[in-house]
Amino acid sequence: MKIKSQKDFWSGLMFIVVGISFTVGATNYSFGSSARPGPGYFPFGLGILLAVLGAMVLFKALTIETEDGEPIGVWAFRPLIWIVGSVAVFGFALPFLGMIIALPILVVVAAAAGDEFHWGEALMNAAILTVGSYFIFIYGLKLTIPLWPRFIGS
Repeated sequence: MKIKSQKDFWSGLMFIVVGISFTVGATNYSFGSSARPGPGYFPFGLGILLAVLGAMVLFKALTIETEDGEPIGVWAFRPLIWIVGSVAVFGFALPFLGMIIALPILVVVAAAAGDEFHWGEALMNAAILTVGSYFIFIYGLKLTIPLWPRFIGS
């Protein structure tokens, strides 16, 4: 069997591996029922959907001919490091700085990974995402996420 699109082949394979990992990991949590789902219900369903989507992409990569085989280019390590670093900084900063400060830091540092970084756009995105996250997670879902830095208090 010949791979007709390398990009689709590897991305489909990645989707399948991540989907199966989520599905297997979700089996460690209780499922609950459809009327009252438990913590394993959503990741299990999401993992299955992701694996099925990956299988469809993988099937396409093996059956539909492309002009040049769509080879995989070089890895963009700079953006990868910036984005993974921003998520790590967010995870570390959230308990200490609160969501109001940690989330804009995440957005601005992740935006710096791109080639077309503009402070105005990054700050506008940070403001919109912070307000949206407040309304979704704090107001809507009533999650106990620290909102302000520890030295200010809640």
